[in-house]
Amino acid sequence: MYNELTESDIKKMQEEIDYRMTVVRPRITRDIVEAKAHGDLSENAEYRASKRENGQNEGRIEYLQAMIRTAKIIKPNENKNEVGIFDKVTVEFEEDSTLETFQISTTMQNDASKGIISKDSPFGRAVFGKKVGDRVLVKVSPDYSYYVTIKKIEKTTENGVDLPIS
Repeated sequence: MYNELTESDIKKMQEEIDYRMTVVRPRITRDIVEAKAHGDLSENAEYRASKRENGQNEGRIEYLQAMIRTAKIIKPNENKNEVGIFDKVTVEFEEDSTLETFQISTTMQNDASKGIISKDSPFGRAVFGKKVGDRVLVKVSPDYSYYVTIKKIEKTTENGVDLPIS
């Protein structure tokens, strides 16, 4: 299995790894040494807390490294007629005729509260690769689905900057 990530996703993950290794890890090590100096480790809450934080930090580093190691680099879809990664897509919900705009992103960058939806979500999978005018079934679960019609596609960069369509 692999993770579909952009070069920017990998860069951000590597920056977090570097920060955790060069800033967080040494601080936790100092905390552990200081807590050990307080004596009896069996009743030392500071020591246990520092060890727990160390485990969480090391676990996060390992997780990020595995994500990078198994990553498949993806690039924006250059077909201006199809919904691709980072595109803003305006859809009409069939059940109430409302229009909403969402930006399609990688799993690492999604933020539904800001209208940034992962391409791996039910909505993202449904609209990905579709064209303006397509009526699309979004299957949320075996018991619930809905239709949207794609009204507009705006090509954007990873940071949401609109690209000119030539």
